[in-house]
Amino acid sequence: MRKEMNRKLVNGFLKASGKNIVNQNGDTVLLNGWGLGNWLLCEGYMWLHNENEYFDRPRRIEKAIEELTDAEFSEYFWKEFRNRYITKEDIKLMADSGYNSIRIPFNSRILLEEKPGLHWIEEGFALLDSLIDWCEEYGLYVFLDMHGAPGGQTGSNIDDSVDNLPRLFMDKENWDKAIAIWEKLADRYKDRWIVGGYDLLNEPLRPGFTGIFDSGDLALGSNNLTLDFGYLVPKLVRFYEECIAGIRKYDTKHMLSIEGHYWSAATSIFHKHYDDNMVIHFHRYGCLPEIKSFKEYLDVSERLNQPLWLGETGENKLEWFSAMYPLSLDLGIGFNVWPWKKMECFNSPLSVKKPEAWEKIVKFKKSEIKPSCEEAKAILNEYLNNILAENCVKNDDVTKACLRQPGCIVRGTDFDLFPGKGFSYSGNFSGITDSDYRKDTGMCIKKGRKPNDPKIFFDCDWDSLTLDLSQDEFAVYSIYDVSEGDTVRIEFMVMEDSVVEISDDNAVLGTLNMKASPDAKMSESLILPQSEKVTVKIKLQKGRIQLDKVIFLKA
Repeated sequence: MRKEMNRKLVNGFLKASGKNIVNQNGDTVLLNGWGLGNWLLCEGYMWLHNENEYFDRPRRIEKAIEELTDAEFSEYFWKEFRNRYITKEDIKLMADSGYNSIRIPFNSRILLEEKPGLHWIEEGFALLDSLIDWCEEYGLYVFLDMHGAPGGQTGSNIDDSVDNLPRLFMDKENWDKAIAIWEKLADRYKDRWIVGGYDLLNEPLRPGFTGIFDSGDLALGSNNLTLDFGYLVPKLVRFYEECIAGIRKYDTKHMLSIEGHYWSAATSIFHKHYDDNMVIHFHRYGCLPEIKSFKEYLDVSERLNQPLWLGETGENKLEWFSAMYPLSLDLGIGFNVWPWKKMECFNSPLSVKKPEAWEKIVKFKKSEIKPSCEEAKAILNEYLNNILAENCVKNDDVTKACLRQPGCIVRGTDFDLFPGKGFSYSGNFSGITDSDYRKDTGMCIKKGRKPNDPKIFFDCDWDSLTLDLSQDEFAVYSIYDVSEGDTVRIEFMVMEDSVVEISDDNAVLGTLNMKASPDAKMSESLILPQSEKVTVKIKLQKGRIQLDKVIFLKA
């Protein structure tokens, strides 16, 4: 593991020091962890809601569950849901997996009643208190994330908005309440160093959607999805200014996390320093895992001399994880993946088992099949049992991919970019390539075989590319936390009779002599040396191959 990610560095208040985040001793800390999505702000897709707009955000999910059951059961359900979805066991698992931080998305309605005046909900603060205590016990920095501001800051399901309008910026009462919440949190946690920072607004001001919406969407107000809220960016800037001033009345110690608009991807608000102790927070989904996907943010960091945080990312194939996140860390940028747990998944560390007859819950109002009250209660009670960490399916290969450990697969195209040409890759190819992916490296990247796995929402098709290596060309792939007996093998096409040498920093691990073939090949497994970091070099002594995958296997 990289030394900047060691949990021993979870020590004292975090602060910005130039382009680095440092702890109280001045040690650089690279944040790595997960967002606790769905716990304090539910999203329908994590319940496999099948695009049911009646089940896409907290207020609608709450209404559906009460209609399916009754008010008494609904109150019981949500109390148990909050107590079970994230427990001390989840935090222990995260720490044991090697992460050093978490991001807690919360809905303002968890902390403040949705009615005129300030009516605080102590039970909501108690949930945060318990989580923060567990994180202090296990050594994980906590970032508090206002995912659903009063009135909504995004104008979509992800902020629990009423009508897909960002009313935080339209109604003064919502504006004042949001600032009051941050002042309350700042006063409450001003002395808790395990709180790494305050993420003031998640993904404010979405762009306009295009497309056709059905009558059900229109009935719920989704016609507003076609509106573009970029015109409210000056108000976003003003909100940050007033919110920061309110926080600093109570708390001068904690780091502030500032996000741009348009899904936290735009950078125009970063024309100035908002606070000396802040991190520039951005999100990346479905992009190519290459430096170009970071360049705009690196330029802002350089100009303002402030650190970056890839504060939300994920929902992709594991090979994308094993390319994107090591590159982020190489660039000095910590990351936080989304989300820690969801139903029937392969790309979160914990997968919630789907209850029997679950479609009767999530298809409510979208079909004629409505369960009886007692049947609905039984299904929901099964769900409450399934969400406990100990009852989830553990996807250990997710962490292997995120942290580039044995048990992960790295695409041939995703060789190390640092320290650079002549060291990490040969970089002497000057011919024509089939792709612009990593074109500036001087490596030949071509269209290869289409992967057999199904498309996902954030698919960018980079995994249909292959690395074409000819005589004297090479590429290097780093792997971390290698234990005794861990191995490596490669998957490739032999285009010409070839000799391939596979080595590490100190010795040749194996040499492959192969005849040209129209079929894909898999090498034998080669033993890796035990080390915190091993760099595997694949070099063509003769011939030509197309390298699809480098497969690191756990003993």
